Amino acid sequence: MAQKRVVSIEDRIPKLKHERRKKANRKLVMYLLLFFLLIFIVIYLQSPLSYVRHIDVTGLQWLAEEDIIEQSEIETDANFWSVKSSRIEENIRNNPQVKEVNVSKSFPSTIHIDVSELSHVAYISVEGVLHPLLENGDMLQEVDWSDINGEVPIITDFDNDAYLKELSEELAQLSGYVTALISEVQWTPTESNPYTIKLYMTDGNVVESTLRNFAEIFDTYPSIAGQLDPDNEGVIKMDEGGAVFTPYDTGEEEEAEENET
Repeated sequence: MAQKRVVSIEDRIPKLKHERRKKANRKLVMYLLLFFLLIFIVIYLQSPLSYVRHIDVTGLQWLAEEDIIEQSEIETDANFWSVKSSRIEENIRNNPQVKEVNVSKSFPSTIHIDVSELSHVAYISVEGVLHPLLENGDMLQEVDWSDINGEVPIITDFDNDAYLKELSEELAQLSGYVTALISEVQWTPTESNPYTIKLYMTDGNVVESTLRNFAEIFDTYPSIAGQLDPDNEGVIKMDEGGAVFTPYDTGEEEEAEENET
């Protein structure tokens, strides 16, 4: 039978003391690290290192980045950790051209602002002054001619807000390609039908249509115009029942015949 080694209590005491000393040293180092970390955090929060240094604005087409930053009300010495994304979003949503906004933060000092704008679907002429018309029917202040977007039409003769709002909503549903084909939209109501409109096209044609389901009806215009002789312009009557084309020459001949009679 193997003889067991007997360790005396005198031999074990130094080892126990050494282990206890190691544990105590580890705790001391941990406490010191925690202490210095807290000191660093306090210094960081009180120093310019914690300020917002960058504001990144994306999604803009009509609005200026400077205006969005100003409306965000983020101060130059704002603490990065004290800035509330929800508060910034609320401030920017007050802009009549903003549809939606999303604010996020990136360590160590960047604020990201992603803006979704209400589209300019047209310009409306009021007493000779052009105002941008938004997709929700709201009208903005006048614009400089140098800022005019030539890919949306000019609206004239609309003096009823309800019909103007309906038109703006219909225009918002059209693709940019189709909208760019429209030069001017006139409201031409009659006693029997207040929804009639007339559109002057960039290709020289005139379209007579209706506000009711206008986007669905007019979406077919490119295919209809593509079947016509580009040198033979005229009037196209479009409604839910289809389209009828009458060349300008035909109307002039009929008018001449009536005058002779």
